[in-house]
Amino acid sequence: MCLCSEFSTRNITPSLRQSEAHTLHPPPALSTLARSFYLAKHVTPEEYCQNKAAQSGSSFYYSFRFLPKPQREAIIALYAYCREVDDVVDECKDIEVAQKKLDWWRGEVEQLFSGKPTHPVTKAIEPHLANFNLPKEYFLEILDGMAMDLEYDVYPTIKELSLYCYRVASVVGMLSIEIFGYKDRQTQKYAYELGMALQLTNIIRDVREDAMRGRVYLPQEDLKRFNVDMDELVQGTHSQKIVDLLKFESERARQHYKNAFELIPDVDRYSQRSGLIMGEIYLALLNEIEADGFKVLQHRVKLTPLRKLWLAWTAARREKLRFKKLQRRKAA
Repeated sequence: MCLCSEFSTRNITPSLRQSEAHTLHPPPALSTLARSFYLAKHVTPEEYCQNKAAQSGSSFYYSFRFLPKPQREAIIALYAYCREVDDVVDECKDIEVAQKKLDWWRGEVEQLFSGKPTHPVTKAIEPHLANFNLPKEYFLEILDGMAMDLEYDVYPTIKELSLYCYRVASVVGMLSIEIFGYKDRQTQKYAYELGMALQLTNIIRDVREDAMRGRVYLPQEDLKRFNVDMDELVQGTHSQKIVDLLKFESERARQHYKNAFELIPDVDRYSQRSGLIMGEIYLALLNEIEADGFKVLQHRVKLTPLRKLWLAWTAARREKLRFKKLQRRKAA
């Protein structure tokens, strides 16, 4: 489970003609990679990325809608890449096959940075390499994070989990701030903290769903500390010790939110408003989980699209007003 898998709208890209809608439904027997190349015959790389993003509903859409077109296209291509590689782990049950697919993607990243991409997602990313500082190492680091899902069913300590969160979320944040633009290098620290906060929130929200797939992201040392067994997570047991465990994990996530919001420099707040919007939405989700009594084992807690849109609009407006105030202060 990667933060990347959260991104999308629920609608296919409006640029597709109605007559082409059937081309977005390849034969179900095809593998993820085969489906990718099947679809690539019928849509442009940009349309492919938009549709890849449109398959699962998410908060990312609400934060990216305020971006200028070049940045929006670049960020959609980036998250389509994340979706593709995340699907390798989520959809492939054979570990050896999944590892071979991740190795294929490592080769494709090399192809991308050699100017010879073959996949529609990397073709969509390629034009943006000239405009934004998107290091190859970060794309490979994301793959290393996906590979950790093949290595671990249970993360022993917060040390291993933190590395995982860094690779699948903070690194995505580091790439994102390059697309958004920044002036103060401290913004890199903000991106790290925000990525950690978002991923930990995902883990808390999806704890039962992941456990039912045989995967527990909550550190084993924390389960032992609160005397919680993995079977209790799978069965959906609601108890005070489960509440105490999740509250402990929630406080860890909150500390990362606090760090992120304190670290973002004033000079970069407006350019980084999409990330700040994302933080607002996910922090609201965490608040909702806590207000619901941490009953994530009984049902999935989520925010309505209208609430997400409201949070996004109010955050964007706040940052715009703050930016104007900063500009006036500089001019004075």
